Amino acid sequence: MTANRSSAPALAVVGATGAVGSVLLQILPTRADVWGDIRLIASPRSAGRRLAVRGEETEVLALTEDAFDGLGPGDVVLFLTPAEVSARWAPVVTARGAVVVDQSAAFRQDPEVPLVVPEVNGHAARIRPRGIVAGPDCVTAAMIAAVGALHAGFSLVELTVSSYQAAGAAGRAGSQALRRQLSLVAGTALGEAPGDVRRAVGEDTGPFAAPLALNVVPWSGDLREDGWSSHELAVRAETRRILDLTSLKVSVTCVQVPVVTGHSLTVRARFEQRVDARAAREILETAPGVVLVDDPAAGEFPTPADAAGTDPAWVGRVRGSLDDRYALEFFVCADNLRKGAALNAAQIAELIVGELA
Repeated sequence: MTANRSSAPALAVVGATGAVGSVLLQILPTRADVWGDIRLIASPRSAGRRLAVRGEETEVLALTEDAFDGLGPGDVVLFLTPAEVSARWAPVVTARGAVVVDQSAAFRQDPEVPLVVPEVNGHAARIRPRGIVAGPDCVTAAMIAAVGALHAGFSLVELTVSSYQAAGAAGRAGSQALRRQLSLVAGTALGEAPGDVRRAVGEDTGPFAAPLALNVVPWSGDLREDGWSSHELAVRAETRRILDLTSLKVSVTCVQVPVVTGHSLTVRARFEQRVDARAAREILETAPGVVLVDDPAAGEFPTPADAAGTDPAWVGRVRGSLDDRYALEFFVCADNLRKGAALNAAQIAELIVGELA
């Protein structure tokens, strides 16, 4: 479908030159062409750059009030920015009547802002008292389509997950830090003696709490009460909101791993109804946004290297719990920059446009 450019809604992308913004610009030509003007906005230091949008070069505007001139009801503005930027500028946009889709943490816990993953609770985007729709954290997004489909079939009562998070979730700084560290340890015998990796990497570990090369780091976020991290608590809270299960028991352990792109999670889900792996696979095979790859005998299961650059969540290792007929265990991978951020934002924007059309 090709939009009538003169009458179609406008789309503005704030954070167009960042890691997620760059992925969004790759995604847009693959989606339904529902947009008229597409406006690119970024920090003043990126103003004036020219980026390809739908095959045409578009100049990046500096993030000022003037950048939103002409936007109003029926238009959508995507914020692919840090939370402090979204919190400052989203109200400027909504005051003009345009709808904001924000992928930061700024509004995820606001009861007047729906938290949406279209495959699971797309209907929630229709009610937005503040004119804002939020997308979840990239870890939550990686697993929630699969978990939501299984919840619809068996009624979820408890969830225990461990994440294996890609360095790229920390933006270009995360990817660059990992690549720098890998270059320092490549071709060496490091990793066999206490402290040798730390000494090789040095004090600059980038956005991570410890060296990531030849290592895993069981921490992501800021310290909260009783030793939990802010990231772990966020995944818990977001899962409850998206599934509309305010009392769901959720336990999360976040771990950084030396992968550039693609989050993975081990998931143990317990349900009200008895569940077996065969029935679960049947649900996952038809779940929107999910691809089932589950043949361990043939060495077929998802890995983040296979998920990188793709849209769906890839699920495998589906098996019934050995000690609980009401529980299921599985492994899931997804590209944290696509379904974890850019793709989810694009899908929400399309839902809003479809509703307003």
